[in-house]
Amino acid sequence: MFDVVGIGNPVYDIIITPVIKTDGRVLSGCSTNACLALKKLGMQKVGLIGSIGKDYSKRFLLDMKHYGIETSLSATSVHTGGFRLVYDHKGDRTLEVLGVADKIVPESIPEEFLDSRFFLIGPILGEVDVELIKFIRGSTTTAKIFLDPQGLIRSIGSDGKISHVCNRDEFKSIVELVDFVKPNEVESETITGQKDPVLAVEWLRALGVKVPIVTLADRGSILLDSDRIYHIPAFHTDAIDPTGAGDTYAGSFIVEYDRTGSNLEAALFASAAASIMVEQVGPEFRMTEQEAMKRKNAIRGLLK
Repeated sequence: MFDVVGIGNPVYDIIITPVIKTDGRVLSGCSTNACLALKKLGMQKVGLIGSIGKDYSKRFLLDMKHYGIETSLSATSVHTGGFRLVYDHKGDRTLEVLGVADKIVPESIPEEFLDSRFFLIGPILGEVDVELIKFIRGSTTTAKIFLDPQGLIRSIGSDGKISHVCNRDEFKSIVELVDFVKPNEVESETITGQKDPVLAVEWLRALGVKVPIVTLADRGSILLDSDRIYHIPAFHTDAIDPTGAGDTYAGSFIVEYDRTGSNLEAALFASAAASIMVEQVGPEFRMTEQEAMKRKNAIRGLLK
């Protein structure tokens, strides 16, 4: 049995911030980064399902072997997914599409990858749909499902850049199938129409989300746990590259939830782990449970 299986296409990105620029394309992706964090924080058996192009498939398989992540390629596409991400001094970013890989189809998923205690669904750009999520939910009655919805609400413009759009009826049918939903601030406004993240988590709960979370970059995150709203502080640090912070949040949330069964404890730990990720660039980021726990305890002292 797997501890966690991530579902979403891996990508190779070009990242430009006011501080750094990557040397060519580097491994990334919502589910990929989350799986990397899971392994670095001690999860033993981690799997990843996605599609990738022939141009990067050999490199990707070598990368996954290096990081100890078991992989099932749903398809080998013509192109590998990826973005050119450019961040400004405020931390806002623009995304330009470098490539789009194929959709993930249920019939290509090996049966052993459906035997998992957790599923982390983190699409990049349209490779996951409601039918796939129904298939995953139908394969298990006990596994918890964590959804990062970023790739469900992205659209490619004529200029190759990304905008956000949400079919709320379809989104409602998706969130009813999962346990945790974590958009960022822009995504939550797209989904709910609410600029205030507190109103957004309440709207998500009304939509059917069991545990709604909205991440706020260096302002922390908002968690609605049962009937109580928590503002989870961020651990203040000097961010070098914010790419993958939300992905790390998702993976590390699962680690701590698995250990404690507490949404609050998981959110505190996730905030701490995300702060480690932003201090570094690319998949070789260093992260230990000890450092994440140290920062979690510091964040707890700021909790109101």
